[in-house]
Amino acid sequence: MKNFNIPLSVPKDKRFEYEKNYKLLTANSGNLFLIAGDQKIEHLNDDFFGPGISAEDNNPEHLFRIASASEGGVLATHLGLIARYGQSYWNVPYVVKLNGKTNLGPNEEKDSSKPLWKVKHVVNFKKNSGLKIVGVGYTLYLGGKNEGQMLARAAKIINDAHEAGLTAILWVYPRGKNIKEEDIHTIAGGAGVAASLNADFAKVKYPYGAKDKKIAAKKFQEVINAAGKTKIICVGGKKQKPQDLLEFTSLQLTTGSVGLAIGRNLHQRSLKEATQLARALSALILKGVDLKEAIKIHNKKETPAPEVKKSTKFLGLF
Repeated sequence: MKNFNIPLSVPKDKRFEYEKNYKLLTANSGNLFLIAGDQKIEHLNDDFFGPGISAEDNNPEHLFRIASASEGGVLATHLGLIARYGQSYWNVPYVVKLNGKTNLGPNEEKDSSKPLWKVKHVVNFKKNSGLKIVGVGYTLYLGGKNEGQMLARAAKIINDAHEAGLTAILWVYPRGKNIKEEDIHTIAGGAGVAASLNADFAKVKYPYGAKDKKIAAKKFQEVINAAGKTKIICVGGKKQKPQDLLEFTSLQLTTGSVGLAIGRNLHQRSLKEATQLARALSALILKGVDLKEAIKIHNKKETPAPEVKKSTKFLGLF
């Protein structure tokens, strides 16, 4: 596994646990294929029901089925969903998203910094459930009136996670009046904040709208360098054709980023379509296949649906 180092914030007696979780998180590759399911709170039902969205997506279990079939993807979602569905999907590694806000009302009036759960709840849940809980995630908005509180809470969450042998991922979004969210220089500043807070990975935006994609990819090196030993993954963006998404992901990986965080671009498709795309992305990100091979994997005619193994075990929250 390339470029692996254990931060000094991980106690000696938790180093083995941290390494185990890191390897599960990255499928022993050092790269990360993150399937984002936190939009169930963030976007309410806007991303899960409506024109152009598979009817399967309105059922939360659709996220778990995709992750189970993805061959290396990690599902990042809130603890309640994991408690309800995790008992049928033991093979999936999970990142527990600790905070979230709905899209109702003006965003500037909200304080999304307040965690819904604490790291200690995640630790207890992992112990009681036996699931592959490998880390925690937290969204950090830079530039708003609550920035100071969010920075302090993010720092505590990362430190608490490391002390428990868990990994920590920050969703880092500069956001506010007169802030250009897809400006590479601004994104690089956010990446530097994630590094300063000791995050293992930072999920950031990417300049999808750039006219010259190759020049944008070259400029994106500023973000990678600003993050230092904190690894960068990029958001999947708006729904694209599968080949376009694979081409974008392949290009993005040349910048020094180590993966992709993908939500609606994956789960809005039928299980069959999402499974084909997930396995192609997994091969590209985690196995290092080239774009041509990834497209070939996607275009295979038949991909069997994952087998769901039911369990009667109750997964207590805390």
